[in-house]
Amino acid sequence: MSSTLSRVDGAAPHAAPSGWRAALTDYYELSKPRIILLLLVTTLAAMAMAARGFPPPLLVLWTLIGGALSAASAGALNCVWDRDIDRLMNRTRLRPVARGAISPRDAIVFAALAQVVGFALLDLLVNPLAAWLSLAGNAYYVLVYTMWLKRVTPLNIVIGGAAGAVPPLVGWAAVTGHLGSPAFALFAVIFLWTPPHFWALSLMTNVDYERAGIPMLPNVKGVPRTKREIIVYSLILVGVSLAFFPLHVLGPCYGGCALILGGVFLWDAFKVGGDSTKRYARVLFKYSLLYLALMCVAMVADRVIRFPHAL
Repeated sequence: MSSTLSRVDGAAPHAAPSGWRAALTDYYELSKPRIILLLLVTTLAAMAMAARGFPPPLLVLWTLIGGALSAASAGALNCVWDRDIDRLMNRTRLRPVARGAISPRDAIVFAALAQVVGFALLDLLVNPLAAWLSLAGNAYYVLVYTMWLKRVTPLNIVIGGAAGAVPPLVGWAAVTGHLGSPAFALFAVIFLWTPPHFWALSLMTNVDYERAGIPMLPNVKGVPRTKREIIVYSLILVGVSLAFFPLHVLGPCYGGCALILGGVFLWDAFKVGGDSTKRYARVLFKYSLLYLALMCVAMVADRVIRFPHAL
């Protein structure tokens, strides 16, 4: 998170390694590791929810490795397709393909290998449903979001957010071999969390997006409209997240946590709406990451507390 914010601020990068270390670093960055970490957290949370405790260690290992490789493939293809606009933005100009450290051809080869190995691991060592769900999420991210939505509509984040919400389905399927309502609950939380999270970021980087010609909401509809949309989507997010308790999808442990965490989220969102600077956009962006992580913890804790006999 701190590295993302430093790139937003245009901070000078640290001294880069050289030789084979530089190549490893470049391919590591090509995979978008910070996004992978977030995806794996939600995958693991869904696995723990499905297992009502900690799943078998080998199953966790192969699911997370397969998921990480698949996500790395999607991240690399995104870097290839977006290399022209990445060069124009402070936040992305140092990505390996954008600055010429890795050629588009080599990045595509890396992406293909990562996807094939990731799919094979999930298919052979986890189960076919998890493998195909992971592949479907990647295809949606690359073909629908990256190659289409991102450059044509300010709703890119709203519609494209479904790709980032697929990992909980993968995690649940990895443990059970099918899909269940708690997994869809986590899917819904991530899907609704994505717009206010990224719109907070876009408020901080709207100059970059304008320069690159990306139709993010602040550049197309204006900053006041974006702040209103953040508040609206935050209200929907918290409302839906709380509804899982009375609907008996999740229990009182989750309900109490969702109420507290959601209250803080709404407070920050309304602060963004009344702020003439970018200060509270930054606050909301940072808290939104903590919110998602703690909501995952709350969901897992709720399942463990409600079904202690499964441990």
